[in-house]
Amino acid sequence: MPRMLRDQYGRSARDLRVSLTDRCNLRCQYCMPEEGLPLLPLTKILSDDEVIRMVRIGVELLGITTVRFTGGEPLLRKGLERIVEETAKLDTVDGGHPDISLTTNALGLAHRAQALRDAGLRRVNISLDSSSQEEYFSLTRRDRFQHALDGIRAAVSAGLSPVKINAVVMPGVNDHSVGQLLSLSLRLGAQLRFIEYMPIGPRGQWNKDEMITSQALIDQLSQHFDLSAVQETQRGSSPAALWNVQPGSFRGIPHDGGQVGFISSVSQPFCAQCDRTRLTAEGSIRSCLFSDDEYDVRTLLRSGASDQQIAAVWQSAMWAKPASHGINDEGFIPPERNMSSIGG
Repeated sequence: MPRMLRDQYGRSARDLRVSLTDRCNLRCQYCMPEEGLPLLPLTKILSDDEVIRMVRIGVELLGITTVRFTGGEPLLRKGLERIVEETAKLDTVDGGHPDISLTTNALGLAHRAQALRDAGLRRVNISLDSSSQEEYFSLTRRDRFQHALDGIRAAVSAGLSPVKINAVVMPGVNDHSVGQLLSLSLRLGAQLRFIEYMPIGPRGQWNKDEMITSQALIDQLSQHFDLSAVQETQRGSSPAALWNVQPGSFRGIPHDGGQVGFISSVSQPFCAQCDRTRLTAEGSIRSCLFSDDEYDVRTLLRSGASDQQIAAVWQSAMWAKPASHGINDEGFIPPERNMSSIGG
C-alpha cells in the first residue's frame, strides 16, 4: 500500500502541480514586472529525467492521481511531449493512469496540441484575460492575441476537453470587458473561469480592498447573460463554482451557451479541501502557493538518494502544510516568490 501525502489537518494531496520552467513569453501585469524577473540558471532546473522521476515517485509511492504541468510557460519546455508521454504510462494506486493537464498561455499550442493529445494530455487551462487585441497587448505587454486564439482553437480541435480559459480580473484594467470575454469564450467552445485577483505578482500591487469578487462578477454578468448556478451536492477540492449560461446573444452576437466558472480564492477560500502539492522548476516541494516553506529534493535527486528517501522528505513537506493561505488574516504577508517562479 503506498504512503500518502497527508497533513496534520487530515487532508491528502492527490493533485501534483509541476512547474517545468520559470521562463515565460508574456509579461502579464498581475504576474511579473514589465522587465521580467531574474531567471534560474538552466543547470538548476530539473532535467526531463528528474521531472519524470519525481512524478513517478508521487504517483507510484505517494498516491498522486492528477498531474498538471505549469510554468512559467510550459510550452517553452522542449521535452514537454516526452514528459507527458512518460507520465501517461504510470499506474496510479486506483489502477488507472494519471489525469494529465496543462496550464498554458497557448502561444505555440496551435503547432503542438495534437502531439500533446497523442502523448496523453487530456485537458488544458489557457490563460486569457482579454477579449481584444488592444486589451491583450496592454495586459500582457506582447502583441500575441491572435496566436492565443489559434492555440485555443487547436486545443478544441484536438479534443483537449473541456478547454478552460482562465481569466484574472483586475480593477481598472479589464473589469469593464468581462462580458465580451465570456461571449468570446462561449463562441470558441471553451469554458471561461474567472479567478479572483490574488497577491502572487509584483510586490505592492495587490490591494484587497480594490479586488473584484466573484459575486460582483456574477452580478455584472447577470445583466447580459441568463445564468443559473449548477447545483453541487459536494464541491470537494474543485476550486470553481460553475454556472450554466443559456443560449443567447451579447451585444448582438449570438452564442450557444455553455458554462462559466468562478474561483473565489480570496472571498470564499477552499483551503480546507485543498488536495494539491507543488514541485517547483528547480526541484523544491512546496505545500501551499502562499507558503514560503520549501523542501529541496534536487539535491537528493543528484546525490544518489533512493525513491523512498525522496518520498519521505515529500511527506514531511506536506505534513507541515499550513491550515490556510492566510490572505484574509490580519498581518498577511504575500509570498516572496511570484506565481511565475512557483507554478500555477
